[in-house]
Amino acid sequence: MNGLKGMHHVTAITSSAEANYRFFTEVLGMRLVKKTVNQDDIQTYHLFFADDKGSPGTDMTFFDFPGIPKGIHGTNEIFRSAFRVPSDDAIDYWLQRLNRLEIKNDGIQQQFGKQTLSFVDFDDQQYQLISDEGNEGVASGTPWKNGPIPLEYAITGLGPISVRIHDFNYFKQMMEKVLMFTEIGQEGNNHLFEVGEGGNGAQVIVEENQEMPVAQQGYGTVHHAAFRIEDIETLHDWDQHYRKFGLQTSGYVDRFFFHSLYTRVAPQILFELATDGPGFMGDEPYETLGEKLSLPPFLENKREEIEGMVRHIDTVRSTKTFEKE
Repeated sequence: MNGLKGMHHVTAITSSAEANYRFFTEVLGMRLVKKTVNQDDIQTYHLFFADDKGSPGTDMTFFDFPGIPKGIHGTNEIFRSAFRVPSDDAIDYWLQRLNRLEIKNDGIQQQFGKQTLSFVDFDDQQYQLISDEGNEGVASGTPWKNGPIPLEYAITGLGPISVRIHDFNYFKQMMEKVLMFTEIGQEGNNHLFEVGEGGNGAQVIVEENQEMPVAQQGYGTVHHAAFRIEDIETLHDWDQHYRKFGLQTSGYVDRFFFHSLYTRVAPQILFELATDGPGFMGDEPYETLGEKLSLPPFLENKREEIEGMVRHIDTVRSTKTFEKE
């Protein structure tokens, strides 16, 4: 059975799709590559921010569930998402940028030998920038060419997710025996796990924490994280693999842009496996990715109904110029 290849995407929850779009586009300089809806809840937007080409392993996505309360961070939570930047110099650039824009951050720190910069958005969603200086392993993506960030400093993909867990011994067994990660480092109560080619794009940081209360999901928290697999055949192999360990799965799910399998691997921790393809450019040209409401074929006959449910968000960027700093 082919193993996991690294991060595919992270999906979180926002209080405002409009504010989320502005933050990721104008502050973080990531490209909106798909504006669609939650296929299981069609009144909810699903926005995909990624690299210049919408490459797997680069996208952070968001739901804006109507009426959902604010989440509460705690244990048993995917509590932080990370983004890769090319170098330590890029981390310095981002510290100055975040401070200038008055975005709350923890300053430059070191974690597992890498320079990092942790910060939060308007929802208290937690993020971290991680330097690829000296990094080896899974290749990163291509920064958004027409975005506001100089290319030598721009975000290129996803870094390690951080999971806070109450029962670490159980989760370590899950990571190593089921998901086939290897623990490669420890700093205090933080443990670094790696899979596949390794490096910043194929790692998970697990924090053992029995002190904090259990997290409550809502806006400002992560919904699930997804790891890359090669193809549909591999997805079916993993479905059988999970079931041998007594885990329940969603079974095969066609998301049109990729094919998926969902499994809850610990209390409140939902992991998805997702294929690298077909990708985001099957229904939109490169030049205008994310500018229209994109619907998979099985929802196209409901377009009028869906467009009546979701409010219009102006995401046209092909006619605009972002000045790079």
